[in-house]
Amino acid sequence: MRIQKKSALIAAPLIVIAGLGLWYATRPATAKLAAPTAIPVRVVAVTEKDVPRYVTGIGSVLSLHSVVVRSQIDGVLTKLLVKEGQLVKTGDLLATIDDRSIRASLDQARAQLGESQAQLQVALVNLQRYKLLSVDDGVSKQTYDQQQALVNQLKATAQGNQASIDAAQVQLSYTQIRSPVTGRVGIRTVDEGNFLRMADAQGLFTVTQIDPIAVEFSLPQQMLPTLQGLIADPKNAQVKAYIGADTDGETGNLLGEGHLTLIDNQINANTGTIRAKAEFNNAGQKLWPGLLVTVQIQTALDKDALVVPPTVVQRGLDQHFVYRIKGDKVETVPVQMVYQGSGQDTITGVNAGDVLVSDGQSRLKPGSTVQVLTDPPQVVQSGAAQ
Repeated sequence: MRIQKKSALIAAPLIVIAGLGLWYATRPATAKLAAPTAIPVRVVAVTEKDVPRYVTGIGSVLSLHSVVVRSQIDGVLTKLLVKEGQLVKTGDLLATIDDRSIRASLDQARAQLGESQAQLQVALVNLQRYKLLSVDDGVSKQTYDQQQALVNQLKATAQGNQASIDAAQVQLSYTQIRSPVTGRVGIRTVDEGNFLRMADAQGLFTVTQIDPIAVEFSLPQQMLPTLQGLIADPKNAQVKAYIGADTDGETGNLLGEGHLTLIDNQINANTGTIRAKAEFNNAGQKLWPGLLVTVQIQTALDKDALVVPPTVVQRGLDQHFVYRIKGDKVETVPVQMVYQGSGQDTITGVNAGDVLVSDGQSRLKPGSTVQVLTDPPQVVQSGAAQ
């Protein structure tokens, strides 16, 4: 009995070992490790071209001349000869004021001048007669001197009458209100029949010049030398105005192209900015006083610059770099960022024609195997009908 138990104890491990050997002998062969999968990427070639540099800022459109039309005399507004929004030229008649009392004063001054001139004429004749008589002592020296004084008095009176006429004519001219500038009439504040006073601060309406027009903007104080160089060379001081544009001027509508005309005489110490002004021809009236616009100024032109899309350049811990295609692998190349703007980056450190990775960098490392995709990326539509 003991011998059977002992034999069983010895046989059990042998059976297990035999089973393991049979399984190992009959198990399928292990598949070899697959080769590394190529990483799909998209690429672009480095191009060489002239790249303009720009500086941008936010500006406000200003009229070169905006005048509040006011009455220079007290009187009743008899006629308004223009409509709101109408374009007028310098000297155009805008409105008239009741002039009857001023015309009466003018007629009175003219009558007084005629009377004084008649009296002066008689006095001059008598003076000439007394002068001849005084030679033979026909009249006394005192009489002659008195007549000379009367002539001088009448001359002064005539001059005073003429001054009254001139003053009345000036007052009469104020009854016709004419446009001081060429521009557009604004919203009126009075109607015909209202009594106008010189002290009225509100005025009748405004006349605002629209063409040409100006844009005032502010730039960092570091731009002062650049602005000074531009204003010294007017042909290069070109300024563009956009509405709805971002800081690169890449989007939005171009409203006009003008030129830099003025740099303010001091820098704002609180903001560290300097104000400048540009003038625009505005025949299409796209620029409107008070409108906020994005101003773009070309400050330089980089000749034969190396240009790539913004997605190519990657940011490292201490420098920028790009992935360059070398055969079916990639290598990292450190680059220097020269200029960013207008949807393209100017860099150095690569050569024109180099093929760089523009999409798919997140999975790359130096030496990675890549597969260059040529088809455009597919657009995945969500919420498709079942």
